[in-house]
Amino acid sequence: MPAKMAAFLIESNRRSMLLQCWTWTRSMTTSKRVQDRSKLKRVHDLEVVTEKHKIASKMLFLMEVLKKEPEMVAPVRSLDQYRRQINLPKPHSLVDFIRKSPRLFELYKDQKGLLWCGMTNEAEELVEEEDKLIEDNMDRAAEYVTRMLMMSVDKRLSLDKIAHFRRDFGLPADFRTGWAQKYLEHFQVVKSPDGPEYLELVGWNPSWAITELEKKAVVGGTETKSTTPSMPGLLSLPFPLKFPPNFKKVYRIGGKLEHFQKLPYLSPYADARGLEPGSKEFDKRAIAVMHEILSFTLEKRLVTDHLTHFRREFVMPQKLMRLLLKHMGIFYVSERGKRFCVYLTEAYEGRELIQKPPLVLWKEKVLSLTGYRGKKKQIETFSDFSDTEDEDVIESNPEDGNVISS
Repeated sequence: MPAKMAAFLIESNRRSMLLQCWTWTRSMTTSKRVQDRSKLKRVHDLEVVTEKHKIASKMLFLMEVLKKEPEMVAPVRSLDQYRRQINLPKPHSLVDFIRKSPRLFELYKDQKGLLWCGMTNEAEELVEEEDKLIEDNMDRAAEYVTRMLMMSVDKRLSLDKIAHFRRDFGLPADFRTGWAQKYLEHFQVVKSPDGPEYLELVGWNPSWAITELEKKAVVGGTETKSTTPSMPGLLSLPFPLKFPPNFKKVYRIGGKLEHFQKLPYLSPYADARGLEPGSKEFDKRAIAVMHEILSFTLEKRLVTDHLTHFRREFVMPQKLMRLLLKHMGIFYVSERGKRFCVYLTEAYEGRELIQKPPLVLWKEKVLSLTGYRGKKKQIETFSDFSDTEDEDVIESNPEDGNVISS
């Protein structure tokens, strides 16, 4: 082990012991909810982005459900099982929810009066467009997933956990089978004795063990060191910061912000098992990991639950949420709804993502077609879509009749 690295780990252990002693002797304090602590630090622009994301996510989920159906249509009654996924608790009407986006979804009744939901021609064209964009994005997604495996302590990650990141990374729906088998030079699917499947790193790629922050520093001329592949070690690059105009730039841990930015830290790709939880070195390395993962995502945003699922794999603190809130200049946590989202602040200018990949532009197309426009129309019956007529067609569904009338 290089002398510089050994000295760094020894100092980290010493500070950790001092921190433990301080913890044992300090008096008990009252803790506040996350929402209460950060209430005055909300960024309106990113809260708007969060709200748009939630709306788009509901539409995308419903489109994906319909896409899996043989004719891309499904009985509305069968869609009721997905209320939780689209956050539509009873007694809210599923039919009313669908009718709010007539440019994406259409409703009609068959000859027995059963109500069906399908996609409009415009929505079906968007689905085809997304498939092509995902295919174009496959190589980039494979690189980012491989780099996540390289950052993980065991060099493998649960496929069930990776599934949480599927849309954030632009992975195809069949990523467990088709996609994973296309990149056997990078990773392979393995099954553990207790059942779960994992994606396991096949070979270390030194050229990918360079953080996005290092790459930007070289391009921007703030770092003279070459990005020639080598074993990852200590980094001293400061994190880009972006604060709300009314926020006072003072940290409440370890002194001023400048002091924290100057602290060296382990690369996310270096072995972190020698760091002691609770030390400044441990926390700053965790910040570097979160910065790297968020940099991989299409929208530089993740649901915080999805990050906390990887605490053990990426050697991150148990109270990850507190760390995100504490370093607000690097991250922004939106607390709207039951699930919080974390943003990489440097990636946004107001409400806009500075660099928008094709899949993000595609998502904005979907969002532009979401929401009710125009006068409500009478729901068509099956006979209206066919060349034959049936005198016995039921004009209303007894179960949903009170909500589908115009």
